Amino acid sequence: MDQSRIRNFCIIAHIDHGKSTLSDRLLEVTGTVESRKMKDQMLDTMDLERERGITIKLQPARMKYVQGGEEYELNLIDTPGHVDFGYEVSRSLAAVEGALLLVDSTQGVQAQTIANLYLAIEQDLTIIPVLNKIDLPNAEVERRAEEIIRLIGCTREDIILASGKTGVGVPEILERIVKDVPSPRGSREKPFRALIFDSKYDEYKGVVAYVRAVDGVLKKNQKIHFLATQADGDTLEVGYLKPQYTTNELMEAGEIGYIVTGLKDIGAVRVGDTIVLKQDVTPESKPEQLPGYKEVKPMVYAGIFPREGNEYERLRDALMKLRLSDAALSAEPEHSKALGFGFRCGMLGMLHLEIVQERLRREHNMEVVVTTPSVAYEVTKTDGTEEVIKSPLAFPDANHLASSREPWVTTDIVCPTEYIGNVMQLVQDRRGVFKTTDYYDPTRAVLHYDMPLSSVIVDFHDKLKSVSAGYASLSYEFIGYRTAPIVRMDIMVAEEPVAAFATLIHEDEAYRRGKEIVETLKDTLPRAQFVIKLQATVGAKIIASERIAAFRKDVTGYLYGGDVTRKMKLLEKQKKGKKRMMSMGVGSVEIPPDTFIKVLRRNTK
Repeated sequence: MDQSRIRNFCIIAHIDHGKSTLSDRLLEVTGTVESRKMKDQMLDTMDLERERGITIKLQPARMKYVQGGEEYELNLIDTPGHVDFGYEVSRSLAAVEGALLLVDSTQGVQAQTIANLYLAIEQDLTIIPVLNKIDLPNAEVERRAEEIIRLIGCTREDIILASGKTGVGVPEILERIVKDVPSPRGSREKPFRALIFDSKYDEYKGVVAYVRAVDGVLKKNQKIHFLATQADGDTLEVGYLKPQYTTNELMEAGEIGYIVTGLKDIGAVRVGDTIVLKQDVTPESKPEQLPGYKEVKPMVYAGIFPREGNEYERLRDALMKLRLSDAALSAEPEHSKALGFGFRCGMLGMLHLEIVQERLRREHNMEVVVTTPSVAYEVTKTDGTEEVIKSPLAFPDANHLASSREPWVTTDIVCPTEYIGNVMQLVQDRRGVFKTTDYYDPTRAVLHYDMPLSSVIVDFHDKLKSVSAGYASLSYEFIGYRTAPIVRMDIMVAEEPVAAFATLIHEDEAYRRGKEIVETLKDTLPRAQFVIKLQATVGAKIIASERIAAFRKDVTGYLYGGDVTRKMKLLEKQKKGKKRMMSMGVGSVEIPPDTFIKVLRRNTK
């Protein structure tokens, strides 16, 4: 295809504003997918995405479109909208020249709309504003159009009115893409260079890299070289996604497609790396590396351990394969006395953690134990050394700790004005520092706060939705570390510390959080033949405790008649037996897997 007739674009929006539905209509209108094969959320390839109705992975698709007698090649990348998957969006934007900014006409501009728009402006992309879901009875077209005009400074005529469900406005969107989005830059005469924006592992093909070709031409069965990892591979197959794999003889500058590398070494293919031809790499010169992506910074750390101790190797392989398709996931080996060998994994938020756990279970048949998530803290020890602490077990004792610092984020909360009081109260309870308030119109505002990251990641999003009747939305960005009194809280079950429940927490919140955890455990742990003590401790101090009563076996049930002393004798015998059992140690308490999940999600009462 002539380079001047190629258009690369992606769709950016807040979660649930209709990106996947609009992608379906684009595929349908251009005839890319036959009507009989068409299904909802066509580009959401995981069962998990369909069940939850959210996009987790970016997904490319190529469409053919004819306008004015000329055929155009449109490369679409569908992106996620949840704040936890913002890294997927940033990688998509680096591979395209234009972006459809999608706004739901019933909800208007939301926090992730703004965050994703700023990412697109940073990449100098052409923005095409689209007001979606205009077919709904509660759509407020003119009011939402005003919000978009204020946000990006366009005119009313620039905004396309569309409905992903009915297909209204889709032809206009395609026309505007051809007219406004520039054709890709790059020369087909130069040596081949391509940027890896995603990858996945295939049991039969090895590592498959999703790339954007920037310069040159690549043919099948050529030797390739990865500049960052210094690995070599072969192009066993090249092609594009339609959205299923479609082979092609070659890949040319400006195109988006895939390369089957045949590599079994997962570490050799890294997102953001540059692929070149092996023949172009000589001792005298080698092609220049393309600017990759800024390194993603994990926000939440949690230990992931195999349920069965002998499955460590399987867990390692599963995590390596997940990391190929999820570049924001980091994993390093960790050992715990209670849980054995596992990994300390870094993720972008609680939803991301939940998705990783679910994907391990579904795609790799791995049952895992996940420890209480925490953020990374910086500490200075009494001997002057500084450390970044990602695990509660690595936190130094109080007598070796000089100072501790916690990560802070700047947050933007978009909400209707009648809920501002509720939102402010919630943020204040989470130690938020107010900055400014901006008003879109008399009914909607954006609140700007600085907040501790630990207050945002766990259940803040859910609480925010409940205090605003579901209308508020949130986006946040890391800004740095600030001094704070951080302590390690341990949870004791039957007087034994449970490593999976250990957590690092701000001193002021320890009592409240400790009480929540022991109450959750009291409600979810099964009773035993002995009293189970539940305690939350900071150092040697018990800050919260509960008890689970023992089963009472009725040892006098078979008696009938006779003197009361017979009954007393049996009860006394039982009492001595229980006393002996207590003195021998009560034995271990089996903690059911769903208990870990309930503690992670916090007490939402």
